[in-house]
Amino acid sequence: MIMSEDDILAPRKSRSGDRSRASGPIIDQEGHEIRPESLEQGFREFRFEFGQAGPFGNLTREQRIARLEAIAKLLDVAFILPGTNIRYGIDGLIGLIPVVGDIITTAISLWLVREARALGAPWYITARMLGNVALDGVVGMVPFAGDAFDVMFRANMRNVRLLRRWLEKQPRM
Repeated sequence: MIMSEDDILAPRKSRSGDRSRASGPIIDQEGHEIRPESLEQGFREFRFEFGQAGPFGNLTREQRIARLEAIAKLLDVAFILPGTNIRYGIDGLIGLIPVVGDIITTAISLWLVREARALGAPWYITARMLGNVALDGVVGMVPFAGDAFDVMFRANMRNVRLLRRWLEKQPRM
C-alpha cells in the first residue's frame, strides 16, 4: 500500500478528533506496511540494562590496567611535535583552553587515580598519584608555562608507572 503525499504531510484525524494518534497503516522507510502487533512485540523485547555489563564492566585486572595505560598515553604522549622528539598528548592540547581545559584534564586524571584505588592500590601510592595530579592541575593553570609543564611533567604516565610497579610487587592470585 502506498500513501498519498497528502497523507504524509497532513495525517488524517482519528475518529475521536485527537491528532496525536495516527489513523491508518504504519509505513516503514521502504514503504511497507507494519502491523501494530509486531511493533508491540518489538517494544516488549527492547530494553537497556545498566548493570556492570558493557565496555566498562566485567573487565579483568589486566584489561583494566591496559585501559589505564592507553588513557594515560593518550593524555600525555600520543603525538610527536613535528621536527622534534617532543611528545605531547591531549592534556597539553586541552590545557590550552584557560581554566576549563585544566579542570577537564584534572578530572580525567582523578578518574585514573580512582581506578588505581579500585584495583587495590594502597593509600601511599594513591597519595603520590594525587600529588602528581594536584601539581599538574595547579601548575597547568598558569597560561603557556603551565601548558609547557603539562607536556614535560606527564603526570598520568607517572601515575600509571607507579601503579604498575606496585602491581608487579604483588603476588599473583
